[in-house]
Amino acid sequence: MPRNLILITYDSCRLDSALAAKAPNLARLGQIEARYSYASWTAPSHYTFMMGLVPHVSPTHVYASEVYKEDFHKWGERLDIPELKFETFLPQLSLPGMLKQYGYRTVGRVSMPVLNPYTVINNAFDDYKLMDNHNDFKGMVAEASFSRDQPSFHFFNLGETHYPYMLDDPSLPHISGLHGVAKTLSKGGDAGGAIGHQQKEGEMDIEEFFADEVMKGLHQQQIACVEYLDELLGALMDKAPSDTWFMVMGDHGEAFGEGGYFGHGPVMHEKVFQVPFVEGPRPRRKARLI
Repeated sequence: MPRNLILITYDSCRLDSALAAKAPNLARLGQIEARYSYASWTAPSHYTFMMGLVPHVSPTHVYASEVYKEDFHKWGERLDIPELKFETFLPQLSLPGMLKQYGYRTVGRVSMPVLNPYTVINNAFDDYKLMDNHNDFKGMVAEASFSRDQPSFHFFNLGETHYPYMLDDPSLPHISGLHGVAKTLSKGGDAGGAIGHQQKEGEMDIEEFFADEVMKGLHQQQIACVEYLDELLGALMDKAPSDTWFMVMGDHGEAFGEGGYFGHGPVMHEKVFQVPFVEGPRPRRKARLI
């Protein structure tokens, strides 16, 4: 029987955040690679993933078509399906659709509303849901189930590393000065009192929001979110069958003040496209001390 597959996206997670985080469970999968997203925001990045194209390397002196070819070729190795070829993805060019041809149960759990079940990304999934809370990897892990008789594909889109980086969660570290501005922006505000308006306690004006120390604080909070997710990743590893292939990646990065940019999407900066990528078989369960 083919291997189970778990594909996890850390939404908005940039490469250096994953590398700086203390994430031992992520490291158990292998060395984090520097790769590049095909797009700078959530929806098109995930559409590409669901075509079977994960964040790419950027080799020189090769035809770009060779990079595509190698990417599709790796699926046979990942899933232990030797006969799998690029033609298997045609004509739909759908990863979950291809997996269903091999008898997989396909499950999707997403955090970002742009990936909700009414969008075209919910194609060829047997069970697909937008979580009620965009910081609920814990709930996704609790819901995950596996069968001895059927391989499964679990796709998890995690919002914890997306703005506002869980600053609206009182159970996580509180960064003085950032909590107010993050809550304001996440509700559609303007990062604090605009010029000419009275500034409320805990809010910041635009100039203060883009100050270097604020940007560094937001970056540190994204790193803290990677560390928070790592314990849950370990729980999922323990829950998954031994014949499970894990893939963890950023869908795009984030700008924290570089070049005067903050965020992602309509931003042309390397930090928005450079993402972490790591994959490997489910690690052995940690030995318990008696």
